[in-house]
This record gives sequence, structure tokens and C-alpha cells, in this order.
Amino acid sequence: MRGGMGNMQGMMKKMQKMQKEMEQAQAVLNETEFTGTANDDLVTVTFTGDKKCKQVSIKEDIIDPEDVEIIEDLVLLAVNDALGKVDEETEKTMGKYSKGLGIPGM
Repeated sequence: MRGGMGNMQGMMKKMQKMQKEMEQAQAVLNETEFTGTANDDLVTVTFTGDKKCKQVSIKEDIIDPEDVEIIEDLVLLAVNDALGKVDEETEKTMGKYSKGLGIPGM
């Protein structure tokens, strides 16, 4: 019986260590900036790892008051590009903690 309790305590310590590592990795990820672009950097957007938009940049040479839709489309492309990068890095960084645990939704 005693051996089982020691194993359980060891497992709990490992889980606590893993949780702390996950929190640290998530904090670093949240501070990382990801830049998405559209059409050779005509539009760029920057997001943090927690998906907060920090900056939108539009090059002046594409600004045409008669054709606002093109700017809207380019902003949309750049936003989706940046968010795709956030998701990719999140999976790469945090996925190692959930692989093999069999926990749905992680």
C-alpha cells in the first residue's frame, strides 16, 4: 500500500511541475508578437500570442477612396495570416503538454 502512495505523490509533483511549465510557456507565448501580411506587405497586422491586435499598417500607395473594399480585403487577409501564425505557434508550444494525456479539448 505504501508504494502506491509514494507513486501517487510523485505523480502529483510531476503534474504540478508540468502545470508550472505550461503557465510559463503560455506567458511567453502571450508576449510573443506575430505579424501577418497581405500582398507583399501592403497591409501588415501584429497580434500578441493571446490574440490581441497591437498594430495595423496600411501602405499609402494602396489607399484609394473610391476602392475601400480592396483595403478591407487586404486587412482581412493579413489578420487571418497573423492569427494562423498564433495558432501554429500555440500548437507547437502548448501541444507537447497535452499529447498523450487523452484529455478532450486540449
